[in-house]
Amino acid sequence: MKLVHAADIHLDSPMRGLAAYDGAPERELRGATREALRNLVDLCIGERADALLIAGDLYDGDWQDYGTGAFFAREAARLREAGIPVVLIRGNHDAASRITRSLRLPDNVRELPVDRPGTVAFDDLGLAVHGQGYAKREVLEDLSAGYPRPVPGMVNVGLLHTSADGREGHAPYAPCKVGRLAEHGYDYWALGHVHQRELLHADPPILFSGCLQGRHARETGPKGATIVSFNGRRPTLEERALDVVRWEVLEIDAGPLGDLDEVLDAIERSLRDAVEGADGRLLAARIRVTGATTAHGALGAAERFDAQVRELAGEVALDQAWVERVVVRTRPLREPPEEADDALAELRRALDNARADDGALGTLGAELEELVGKLPPEVRDEWDPTDPAVLRELLDDVARTLPAALLGGGSE
Repeated sequence: MKLVHAADIHLDSPMRGLAAYDGAPERELRGATREALRNLVDLCIGERADALLIAGDLYDGDWQDYGTGAFFAREAARLREAGIPVVLIRGNHDAASRITRSLRLPDNVRELPVDRPGTVAFDDLGLAVHGQGYAKREVLEDLSAGYPRPVPGMVNVGLLHTSADGREGHAPYAPCKVGRLAEHGYDYWALGHVHQRELLHADPPILFSGCLQGRHARETGPKGATIVSFNGRRPTLEERALDVVRWEVLEIDAGPLGDLDEVLDAIERSLRDAVEGADGRLLAARIRVTGATTAHGALGAAERFDAQVRELAGEVALDQAWVERVVVRTRPLREPPEEADDALAELRRALDNARADDGALGTLGAELEELVGKLPPEVRDEWDPTDPAVLRELLDDVARTLPAALLGGGSE
């Protein structure tokens, strides 16, 4: 028996705000989730899969129009023609309370209930799939606690959208204990919600397959689905990359580099390697330059450096790479002495103290909550200015750029 486990497809994720990025390949980015879903269906057909399991968040939220549902229906019909059933549950993004439009789906698509755990049994395959979807966005109870006992004589799979025992950057929805899942008696647990692939338990396998397509710079590296093959009761797992846009953060340590040209050379090498690693996909790259360096002053001309990096990316990769953002986090090779008492030294100490003070960061974050409430959800997913880590980066920006600006040498 061969199953394909996918999750967090976020079909037609809006990716608003792309127009604000200079030269953003909007068509490729906006169509990426559809192309990834098409790749998923191609994989199922090519591998002659016995079933496709989707562990929540097929949709990103309520459809803007019926085109989103119609696209999935067409792809599901391709699977029906190949004799491949689909079993899915709803997650926090496509909870029953969030999706107001509906279309009749092909009869090979089976959705597990949202008000109680349910089971879909395929007697011809010897397969029982158990699960429960989300009735509302915020599900804070352990749904898995009510899942039925395994069906004797069948391969039993649990389908669950969960934060498990907690994952950084993910809301604590449907929390559960991995040990309790392992003891439940199922042969495999197909998890969704966490966008990074992660095997939580080996026997039985309990797996986050990760999202199907990265959507921003916090979702880097290969994304796709997992082929779950049963020869007996213990499956083998094979990861398959299905993304069409590959997000990467390229870290450049400017510490050992002497000047701007050397920094640009290092970025060129890193871009070439990343383009090659993307294997023909569009590379969406964030460039981060860090370290104490003699090139710090030259890197302070942010607009000029940004333009140089983008021009370099065009020369290196033509239309195979897009630089989403250039982030400079360098510092001078020699900092002012701690005992200095001029205004800039005082400013530097104040910023250092703020970065190290959790209470001060909490107060600053609270003051920004009103702003956060006005941001689109997809922006908040990537960039939350109430997050202490984000606030520290913002303070780093101030520490890097404000002294030059106060002295008349800044360009930002």
